[in-house]
Amino acid sequence: MDVVPDIADERPFDAAQFRSVVGSFCSGVTVVTACLAGELIGMTCQSFFSLSLDPPLVAFSPSAASKSYPKIRQAGRFAVNILSANQEDLARQMARSGIDRWNDVEHRPGLSGAPVIRGVAAVIECDFQAEHPAGDHLLVVGRVRALSQESTADPLVFFRSAFGTLASIS
Repeated sequence: MDVVPDIADERPFDAAQFRSVVGSFCSGVTVVTACLAGELIGMTCQSFFSLSLDPPLVAFSPSAASKSYPKIRQAGRFAVNILSANQEDLARQMARSGIDRWNDVEHRPGLSGAPVIRGVAAVIECDFQAEHPAGDHLLVVGRVRALSQESTADPLVFFRSAFGTLASIS
């Protein structure tokens, strides 16, 4: 049987090292959207993953300090727009504060009412299922209600603190 080392045996690290090491994991880039009382809400999120096939669940992890996420929660439904490789500017725009994030963003209402952004690779529409505190972030679970592959474009990816494409990292 393997012996589990004591926590005292672990090597110390700081936040910068943690971010650098975790940044070695390549992830896709999404924009999570909702519509609340006619207001369009959108936020860039690269902490997204499929969670369960039965029932179909996905999860994303917004900052606990997010100003957009509470509105998404309140809407009760959201869409996860999986960005295409040519949508880096959109990812940056939806991550900024203090601007009209929807300026020049073409979209249509999805089945849930949440905005589906034109040109994304795919969209997953969800009902809010659960939220769990997770350090300085939250773990949000959504029950998938509708999904579609919107294009055959390669996805936008995030790797070592930079946006890229599958071609640029292979």
